[in-house]
Amino acid sequence: MQEKHLFEYAVIRLVPCVEREEFINVGVVLYCARQEFLQMKFDLNEGRLKAFGCEVDISEIKDQLTGFERVCSGGTDAGPIGNLPMAGRFRWLTAPRSTVVQTSPVHTGLTKDAAATLLELQAKLAG
Repeated sequence: MQEKHLFEYAVIRLVPCVEREEFINVGVVLYCARQEFLQMKFDLNEGRLKAFGCEVDISEIKDQLTGFERVCSGGTDAGPIGNLPMAGRFRWLTAPRSTVVQTSPVHTGLTKDAAATLLELQAKLAG
């Protein structure tokens, strides 16, 4: 029987009108230290986003979300944050911020397969 490992995750939210505090879940970022795993998945439904009635720059939001992906991957493409250890990059991604792209509080769970769990959470929470 394969051992289960602790993982942490946060839901990625878009808050198109920050002052209204309304949001739409668009993705999940998941970190599992034992499996050396840090990835995120997102799906930007532009129709749902436009339904908020706020002026948003879709290309800027896509850039921010792909920036999250670069930070997950690490390395020089992610700037100075990309040089942090995996745990540090996860903490940076999930730090509270008051921008259009935000994350939920961090939640935990147990998994045998972090990649499969990420896909399940994405479908359940942001699909």
